[in-house]
Amino acid sequence: MLSSLPPSLTWDEASWGYNAYSLSIDGRDEFGRVPITYLQSFGDYKPPVYAYLTVPFVKILGLNEFSVRLPSALLGAATILLTYLLTKKIFNSASEKKKEVVALLASLVLAISPWHIMLSRAAFEANIATFFIVLGVYLFFVSFEKKWTLPLFVLSFMLSMYTFNTSRVFVPLLGIFLLFRYLKELLRDKRALALSLVFGFLLFLPLFLFLVTPEARLRYKEVNIFSDQSIVIRANQQMENNENALWSRLVHNRRVGYALSYAKHYLDNFDPQFLFIRGDGNPKFSIQDVGQLYIWEIPFLVLGILFIFRKREGYSMIIPFWILLGIIPAGVARETPHALRVETVLPTFQILTAYGLYHVYGFFNRKLFKIHTAPAFVLLILFLAIFNFFYFIHNYLVHYPKEFSSEWQYGYRETIKFIAENSSSYDKVHITNALGRPYIYFLFYTKYPPEKFREDSAVYEDAAGFTHVSSIGKYMFEDNLSEKVDISERNLFVDIPRNLPPKIKILKDFRRLDGSVALVAYERITSDEESK
Repeated sequence: MLSSLPPSLTWDEASWGYNAYSLSIDGRDEFGRVPITYLQSFGDYKPPVYAYLTVPFVKILGLNEFSVRLPSALLGAATILLTYLLTKKIFNSASEKKKEVVALLASLVLAISPWHIMLSRAAFEANIATFFIVLGVYLFFVSFEKKWTLPLFVLSFMLSMYTFNTSRVFVPLLGIFLLFRYLKELLRDKRALALSLVFGFLLFLPLFLFLVTPEARLRYKEVNIFSDQSIVIRANQQMENNENALWSRLVHNRRVGYALSYAKHYLDNFDPQFLFIRGDGNPKFSIQDVGQLYIWEIPFLVLGILFIFRKREGYSMIIPFWILLGIIPAGVARETPHALRVETVLPTFQILTAYGLYHVYGFFNRKLFKIHTAPAFVLLILFLAIFNFFYFIHNYLVHYPKEFSSEWQYGYRETIKFIAENSSSYDKVHITNALGRPYIYFLFYTKYPPEKFREDSAVYEDAAGFTHVSSIGKYMFEDNLSEKVDISERNLFVDIPRNLPPKIKILKDFRRLDGSVALVAYERITSDEESK
């Protein structure tokens, strides 16, 4: 099921898989580097941990969709178990019964969460980073009794930073909060604390040296709001309208503009439409008619927040700070709200929902109007939760693949299979770039030998610094297939329907799950052939 739902691999998933395949063969990535702090990939310089985690699965199961997605699915499931353990640790001062019930509820709510299900079923490195963050927080609290787990907490947090870009901002913030908030507990064993800090510094040093390079800044420049020049232009225009008055320079300067823009983008991630109604606007992260959380969770989430601040049991105050700090990196991005960039706040929402559920149940469990209302309350919540879950899962299993297969670049696997079976009859194969990065699908589905790829490929960087592969041997990856080609050669073309030229012989079309045509394989008809 992982192989077919989501319906196809994104180019990032194909990149994780092929880089893992390359690492399994000669310990180098697709471009011949030994990745420590990044994979060059498409020039987006991905953190490398997901590729390393995928290596044993590719080695054992082969290079396919299942092996690429399996690490995310397994660690997504493990995060559910960790949520149970972490919740019990967070509410350590509560009664055993309360800890147990809240922990079970939190892990159950996470297990059926649309957010967690969708991000655990594809090769999203954010999902792996969430596992390491939850594991790290759990180990941190365990270290109050077992000091030997403190270095493991540091290791887990560092692994999250080598897994996902957002973690590189969020994890240091959360780590600093934990350090100062629980300094008294940590100082009980100064030696363990000092060794852990040194260990963390040594692990962070290679990453720090990379983060100050132009390559590291490339991805940041692509997505951050501070590259938006319209804010500067608007500020200058407003000051000019006010004849450059001092008060205008204070009110309308670009720093105020960027601060307001950041506040808006930050708060976007708390939008009820995003959280409870439609979810992320990107269909990769949401089925589009169910929120990232279920609508029935709203009252219990709100009450959970109120009870957290009222009761302050155990280490529960970490939860609101976890959420507030977790949104900070996402607020810098142009696209908000964004389920992937704020996934690091999971499972805090689920823990709050479980906490609210527990206390509301306790209220109904008392005698009200001489009637026991707790069974009715339980049945009502079960009905709403089951209905919501089955509505989501039905849409996800039945309708989602057909409606959104195009969002997952569906059609590449069948196209590459056709090319591989027929390419021996052609001197050149021309493949369009219109659907995005076809070369990585070619490498993935043909299991192209990495060493041969490095020898046969033509690679270049564009003006923005992104990496492109224009050819691999006789396979050409082009933006415009209508450009002049050598008519003395036999050429196979693969293009999108709207770009098909006249006078062609269509060999095969490749359809999405909704029946629409994604790609078309064809030959051009020469004048001699036309006259026949």
